[in-house]
Order: sequence, then C-alpha cells, then structure tokens
Amino acid sequence: MITAGIDVGSLTTEAVLLQDREILAYSIVKTGSRARLAAEQAFEEVLEKAKIKFSDVSFVVATGYGRMGVPFASRQVTEITCHGRGAAFLSPRVRTVIDIGGQDSKVIRLDEQGNVVDFLMNDKCAAGTGRFLEVMAQALELPVTALGEAEREARRAAEISSMCTVFAESEVVSLIAQGVPRAEIIRGLHRAVAARTTALVSRLGLVPEVMMTGGVAKNPGVVSALSEKLGVEIFVPPEPQIVGALGAALLAR
Repeated sequence: MITAGIDVGSLTTEAVLLQDREILAYSIVKTGSRARLAAEQAFEEVLEKAKIKFSDVSFVVATGYGRMGVPFASRQVTEITCHGRGAAFLSPRVRTVIDIGGQDSKVIRLDEQGNVVDFLMNDKCAAGTGRFLEVMAQALELPVTALGEAEREARRAAEISSMCTVFAESEVVSLIAQGVPRAEIIRGLHRAVAARTTALVSRLGLVPEVMMTGGVAKNPGVVSALSEKLGVEIFVPPEPQIVGALGAALLAR
C-alpha cells in the first residue's frame, strides 16, 4: 500500500510517499501565499518523482498549519503528532525532538514506544526561527543556505543582544557598519538562536537522545551552537525538513 503525507508549513510545504515503510520519494516547495496550491504542487512533484498516479495512493494525511486547506487529504493530524512519529521512525532511541521551522520552534518529548508524551511550542513570534535567520541573511547579503558555511571563517562570535527580528536586524546592520567581520556576526546569530532554543528545551527538560528537524537543522552552525549549549550530541537526519510529512505518511492508513 502506498500512502502520502503532506506538511503545509508557513514557508515550505513537503510531501512524502511511503510504501511498506520505505520512502518512495519526497518533494519540498515554497508555500507562498496559497497553501492549497503549494500542497497540490508538492503532491504533483512527488507523484512525478515516484512515477505513479494519484489513484495509486491509498491514503493521504495532511499536517502543518495549512493542513485544513488540503482538499485531497483523507484526514488531518497535528504537526506535533506527525513530527514525533516521523522522528521515532528514523531513530527509535530519540527521546527529545527539537524542530525549528520557518515561523515557529517546538520541543517534543517521546516515550520508548515513540509516542508524544509532552511538548512545548514557541509560535508567538519569529525570534529564533527560520524566518529570523532569513531576515538576517538578507541584511548580510547572503542566501540563508550559506550562513552555516560562512560561519566557518569566524574567530569569535559577535554579541547579538536582541532576539526580536526587527531589533536584531538593526543590530546586524550596525555591526556591519562598525566593520565587524560577517562570519563573526553569523556566529553570534547562531549562538543567539541556540540560546533561545535552549531556554525552550530547559522548560520541558532534556532527555537524550536528541534529534533536530526542520529547515534550520540544515544549518551546521546552529546545530553546533545548540549541541554545545545543551552539552549533548544532536542527531540530524539526512533530510530533516521532511520529518513531519514522513510522520503523516506513516499515520496514513
């Protein structure tokens, strides 16, 4: 049986096709202003990659903030449940999942069976999320995907005192004007994101093993800063951005 999971996030939408617990294909597209169109595009792309038709898919589960706007989904499941299920599938020993997406961050606790037993979510502002890093990358005139590599040249971290996206952007512009090396500003930003995420983890309590998911997990600078701040190794799956959609596909039956 082939099942599908669609995760409609604020910045990107992911689709995963699963057959007999093996990933057939996945796709990642920009969500843009219309969640429904993004879901349809992600689904069409993943079907094309797997070379199958819509009628070959037995069940579709939608998750993410835009899950109610996916008309072809058989049912909807919360993103917390889907992220937990996807993470446990990829690594059954994981007990803490840290997900930093485009507009929110969350920490999820799993039990030995991979069930969600508790979670905390920061979705009230973009501080410490992918959107925060995207705005800072624009101020630094870099693609957000280049931040991790650019940080490698840093000898120290610049001090970033504000996590408010608006104020932090002004702070970055000021540091650039002062001649602070770009790499040191980036390292400071990564450490600021790690400090904010650590505060969220501390409120829930850290239980190893730890997995990081979401688009920000592709930034090795943030992962390294967070690992150092928490004092634990962090496992990042090969494609950390599809964990929610994978969990949805696993629940699609």
